[in-house]
Amino acid sequence: MARIKEFFKSFSHAFRGLKYAIINERNFQNELLVAIIAFGAMLYYRVTRLETIVIITMVMAVLVMEMLNTIVERIIDILKPSVHPYARLIKDLMAASVLLTSIMALIIGLVIFIPYIF
Repeated sequence: MARIKEFFKSFSHAFRGLKYAIINERNFQNELLVAIIAFGAMLYYRVTRLETIVIITMVMAVLVMEMLNTIVERIIDILKPSVHPYARLIKDLMAASVLLTSIMALIIGLVIFIPYIF
């Protein structure tokens, strides 16, 4: 019984983290809006099963990268409150990771949706 209780407790922690990102992180909110639009387009155009899997995977990849970016930023803020060149570099690299993932998602989204639109 204790294992089951711990299992559900871990979900509680996960949802608390997700709630934090949704409420407090502007970029996460923007990416969620884009995700909703992508899912709406996915339903509207009735994309194939494989395309659905790819779209969901790319949306989740962007959201996960944004959360990882937030995590790293918070850790750096705690460990190194004064601006250190490496702290800035790490934050910039994480932001670049989110950017590259977003660009990849955009390109894949265009490849999937353009044939349906035109």
